[in-house]
Amino acid sequence: MESGDLELRHLTSQLEWKQQLVNELESTSHKQKHISSRGELVKEKIILSQEKMIRLLNEHIQNLQQQLLQCRVNNRTANSSGSSLTSYIGEIQRQQMMDD
Repeated sequence: MESGDLELRHLTSQLEWKQQLVNELESTSHKQKHISSRGELVKEKIILSQEKMIRLLNEHIQNLQQQLLQCRVNNRTANSSGSSLTSYIGEIQRQQMMDD
């Protein structure tokens, strides 16, 4: 064999090794991007779930506030038979406007 053939084989071997290394690096980079995007999806799902829970809690709070106001109206009605119901309805409406 001539020395030129050996040099060519050596060069070809080096190029193949470098190409394999580049392919492995690209594969690793792709895997890291995939893991990163999955992590972002998980974070997004957690945030959406928390937002849903906050909405539900706000609805419950609003419902409880309305129940409390109704209890106050009922209590006042029972304690003061001389007061008109329309004044209590006005108070409920004012209270709801203040809560909004």
